[in-house]
Amino acid sequence: MATGELWGGLGLSEPEAGSDVQSLKTVAKREGDYYILNGSKTFITNAQNGNLLLVLAKTDPNAVPGARGISAFLVEKGTPGYTITNKMEKLGYKGLDTSELVFEDCAVHKSKLVGLEEGKGFFQVMSGLEVGRINVAARAVGVARAAFEEAVKYAQHRETFGKPISNHQAIQLMLADMYTNIEAARHLVIAAAEKKDRGERCDLEAGMAKLFASEMCVKVTMDAMRIHGGYGYSKEFIVERLYRDAPLMIIGEGTSEIQKLVIAKNLFKKYSIN
Repeated sequence: MATGELWGGLGLSEPEAGSDVQSLKTVAKREGDYYILNGSKTFITNAQNGNLLLVLAKTDPNAVPGARGISAFLVEKGTPGYTITNKMEKLGYKGLDTSELVFEDCAVHKSKLVGLEEGKGFFQVMSGLEVGRINVAARAVGVARAAFEEAVKYAQHRETFGKPISNHQAIQLMLADMYTNIEAARHLVIAAAEKKDRGERCDLEAGMAKLFASEMCVKVTMDAMRIHGGYGYSKEFIVERLYRDAPLMIIGEGTSEIQKLVIAKNLFKKYSIN
């Protein structure tokens, strides 16, 4: 994967299991030296163009809590029983394919069990989502920054009533808010990333960065479009694409509502009275 020979994706989401990972229905039954996978996945990035998936499946459907019955497997494209059923058309992020998958009696060798121990998949993926949330937060800052830079340049070129719209206070107030929020989000991302680099748990910091940056991104891209007026709604200008890419930030790697729950949970740990 580091050399680019393998291009991966995460086989996590299912029609009935998105944020609630423990509710996934895909099962992996051990038969000799192989695990037989059966189930379906949806919203899977790189399913079509990639060639390796990290797939979560239940090796013990009766485990309590359910997380302890989930394992992770490396499944290569072309494995019999691994079928791509549908390429999903999305609002934005069109540079990456997103597809639905079906596993029907898909045999995966026991050596492809990540960690070579059952029941660790949920925890392995959750630890990865910490980095994923920082990743999405950083992307949100980048998209918002691009939208802001387009807007601030456009405002200085576009004239109404005999002067650039950048001279109008309404535009100035919008740009001031946009840049302030971008910078605030950037510092939250840096704080979370630095803590992760030190090898410390950063659930709280990653959750805050992802929540604030993603919501900020949606607002900033909308404001950039408004500053462009009708041109912002045209594909001739890049803000149209940035506006379509922004909503993924509030959904990917856990919705904003999930981030708030993560933040609250960590606050009660941090400020426990017990």
